[in-house]
Amino acid sequence: MKTTPYDKLEEVQDALAKCMKCGNCMAVCPVYLTEKEEGAYARGKLSIAEAILKGDLDLKDEDVQEKLFNCLVCTSCMQNCPCGVDVCKIMLSLRAALARETGLHPIKKVIFGALKNQPFFDKAMKAGAALQWMGLRKLQGNAGYEPRFTMGLSIKRIFPGLAATPFRDQAPELIKAKNRKTKVSFFTGCAFNYIFPDVAQDVVEVLRENDVEIAIPKEQQCCGIAVFAHGDIESARVLARKNIDVMEKTGADYIVTACGSCGESWQHGFKELLSEDPLYGPKAEYWKSRTYDISTFLTKVIDYKKPTGRVEATVTYHDPCHLKKVMKVFTEPRSILNAIPGVTLKEMAKPDACCGSGGSYTITHLETSMAITGRKMDDIRKTGADGVITGCPGCMMQLSEGLANSGQDHVATHYISLLARSYREARKSKTEEIKHAA
Repeated sequence: MKTTPYDKLEEVQDALAKCMKCGNCMAVCPVYLTEKEEGAYARGKLSIAEAILKGDLDLKDEDVQEKLFNCLVCTSCMQNCPCGVDVCKIMLSLRAALARETGLHPIKKVIFGALKNQPFFDKAMKAGAALQWMGLRKLQGNAGYEPRFTMGLSIKRIFPGLAATPFRDQAPELIKAKNRKTKVSFFTGCAFNYIFPDVAQDVVEVLRENDVEIAIPKEQQCCGIAVFAHGDIESARVLARKNIDVMEKTGADYIVTACGSCGESWQHGFKELLSEDPLYGPKAEYWKSRTYDISTFLTKVIDYKKPTGRVEATVTYHDPCHLKKVMKVFTEPRSILNAIPGVTLKEMAKPDACCGSGGSYTITHLETSMAITGRKMDDIRKTGADGVITGCPGCMMQLSEGLANSGQDHVATHYISLLARSYREARKSKTEEIKHAA
């Protein structure tokens, strides 16, 4: 099997050579806008990569490692690069080289090992849900949102609690449609399964309202994007292959996601990881073209049922990085929001500026992460909107924490939940009309 840059660092040479050191990446890098250091944004990091390949810098150097992981991999730099430098591929290749040379941190090794064993991971998450009260302090919850918690005594973070019952334990593996238009497999991802099962239920409700048959295989794994981002390439490949096998068994026409990171994995990550795999490479290519964010599926694959139920809400929309910058999905969620009677959409100044989450980045680089979130809060506040809508569970958590810390009394919501609510309101109105008629 041929190697990729994730297996052999020297193969990023051509990508590095494209960089003309113009510095356009500086203007959009959320880390640089916070830290104001050359090594914080793409040009500085690519210079580090060049020095490593020349032997002038050592991957084992702690300062080098810190620079390599002080990156959200949000792809903002790539959107602003006139030369088309694939910065993320270079960064992930560097992290993979580091993992090969020094090995994974023991904690990462345990976590990633658990992710590859879905039954064990599922039991661990359920145990965490049952025992979370022991290590987390419950705070006042906001309406329509899971109870919030602070972790520890000195590190005050606000996260939604783990669901008592994961979504895939609540839902059947197959939901038939009487007037079936097509069949999809719903790739839930970890966050919707274990943290936001109510949003996953909204996805199902919307699909059912549109006569779509839904497969929800219980054996589906984590998409592996965090594993990939930390350089554990082989574990990421194991997860990709397992997910492809699981989805093939469903006989679905399409895969539907409601998380930009999960969708990015199916549309791009799996293909990157398995490009030289003679068996799974073609399979990854096939599912790449048949995977859609639910907004795209509704508006461009099927002729979705336009919402008629009124939902009084003035909202602003945050573009998740992977959803807009990688999957190129940004008009579709807005068209859905604008179609809902009663919803007023007020755009913020920079809707596609990173929220500061970056998955584990918000844990490992707390100060920078929350400073990035703070800028986003300012943009949200200036709109005068009553709520924040997005299309990614990671962004939902980060934005909700930012809103709570800034004294605002609402939380981030997924756009699909507003559409589901509109459908419910329409059914409720119809039922009341029938009662009055009788």
